[in-house]
Amino acid sequence: MKDESSFDIDNKTNPVQTVAPTNKEENEMLGATDKITALYCRLSVEDTKDDKKKGNEDPSDSIQHQQLMLMQYAKSNRFPNPTVFIDDGFSGVTYDRPGFQKMMAEIEAGNVSTVITKDLSRLGRNSALTGLYINYTFPQYGVRYIAVNDHFDTINPNSTDSDMAGIRNWFNEFFAKDTSRKIRAVNKAKGERGERLTVNVPYGYKSDPDDKTKWIIDEEAAGVVKRIFSLCMEGKGPSQIAALLEKEKVLNPTAYKQREGRKTPHQTPENEYRWHESTVAYILEYMEYTGCTVNFKTYTNSIWDKKQRETPVENRKVFYNTHPAIISLEVFDKVQEIRQQRHRRTATGKSSMFSGVVFCDDCKQKLYYSTTGYFEKRQDFFICSTHRVNKDKCSGHYIREVVLEREVWKHVQEVISVVTRYEAYFRSEMEQKLRLQSEEKLRVAKKRMAQAEKRIGELDRLFLRSYGDNVSGKIDDERFAMMNRNYTEEQKKLKEEVISLHQEIEEQERKAEDLEQFIQRVKRNSELTELTPYALHELVKAVYVEAPDKSSGKRKQKIHICYDLVGFIPVDILAKAEQA
Repeated sequence: MKDESSFDIDNKTNPVQTVAPTNKEENEMLGATDKITALYCRLSVEDTKDDKKKGNEDPSDSIQHQQLMLMQYAKSNRFPNPTVFIDDGFSGVTYDRPGFQKMMAEIEAGNVSTVITKDLSRLGRNSALTGLYINYTFPQYGVRYIAVNDHFDTINPNSTDSDMAGIRNWFNEFFAKDTSRKIRAVNKAKGERGERLTVNVPYGYKSDPDDKTKWIIDEEAAGVVKRIFSLCMEGKGPSQIAALLEKEKVLNPTAYKQREGRKTPHQTPENEYRWHESTVAYILEYMEYTGCTVNFKTYTNSIWDKKQRETPVENRKVFYNTHPAIISLEVFDKVQEIRQQRHRRTATGKSSMFSGVVFCDDCKQKLYYSTTGYFEKRQDFFICSTHRVNKDKCSGHYIREVVLEREVWKHVQEVISVVTRYEAYFRSEMEQKLRLQSEEKLRVAKKRMAQAEKRIGELDRLFLRSYGDNVSGKIDDERFAMMNRNYTEEQKKLKEEVISLHQEIEEQERKAEDLEQFIQRVKRNSELTELTPYALHELVKAVYVEAPDKSSGKRKQKIHICYDLVGFIPVDILAKAEQA
């Protein structure tokens, strides 16, 4: 997935441990002891927002009030060595807070005699864990706990307020859950309307001075983004791209934002030109560069489990043309396809633009790129991966890279020549070919989809019938459970197949659009003088290599090129065009 740090995703943290200034007289008054009194202050992000709504200029105003109140309480009650621990902008539903963890480290080291908070909710809003800290962890280390406003003090366990502490903790947890539900509902409504849920402006964009909610292109950073996509189209992986950017001394996203004077939650990197492989991968997968807004990309299981999990692609909401595009959707889709064809790097560091593109015509598996440091480039070759593992399963579809490049370039040149000189003829012939292919595939797909949908309905009825039989006693619980499991599994597979068939039908119905897109790609490459990695990945989807034919005494070998968007282009279409 992914290093999002370079995109300045805001995980607001400012843990501070402040030792209260005390003079000699105050220390003598408070009593001679080496142990400290921990004054713990916490303010959540939502509390900060409430402060702003009320007109408080300083978002940490409540933190300051907590400090003053707790310090006064400590001095008035002669608690020694008051020390403040702060978590400003942290939810109480989790205890993984920097300030709290620092305080716990002091407690576990035996340096704390008393912990004081404004109220129980400042300590936390998880009733189970809050009770565990108060009733077990603190006593284990001999620590007294006081919640001032709730009149709670563990030194007096028999008081009425101590009896009410559990109820107060439950209400504090209920408040957190209720707040979470409201926030989720608001975000869901905003996301469904197409409003951007992220507040962070990604690398390549900047906020519009006239409207902070809008993104405009940052030309300098956008140029780097375009270069990253271009390098990927040329066949370079994230680690190679990162190394190249560092070598060219291109500022990484965090360093660039800091140079431009923009806010970033991250510290200044030690090497401002150091690009991480994960940062490059994140940029290559960031669909917002195509000018769209993507909502609901991640989710959390509950307010207790804050781990971000990726939402399945089909459950995300995509809204197109919401801001200027840096990368075309066509290029973005092609890059995702290239990244799915990740190929291994050779020990020599050599690479081939055909890696991940060339396949065996018999077993349909990839051909491995093979080379050594002793090879000249003309000796580098591709060989069937199946044959390499088991020679009995597939014959050796060996082909030298220079031969492969020559044959592919020759065919690509023919396609470019025909499209640029006989565009109308090419379009007409290919439309007819694609239409015939689509009609047959559509017929098969629609028939299979109708069968699958009918079976899904039958399974629903079978389940209801078996449930009725189970209730009436005709079948026992064990058999019903087995039948239900089988029905559920079959129905799940059928629903997945229906989704796949829908996609296939949509793909077939887009063939006319795909043909036009392919023609435009060919025109963009009409001035090529040699086959480049970018052109190869833009035009070609796969190259299939046949086994060599040596029956004539000479080694002959055929290749078949599957072009992106249009598939195989019959030789007769190219030949007739040249004869016309």
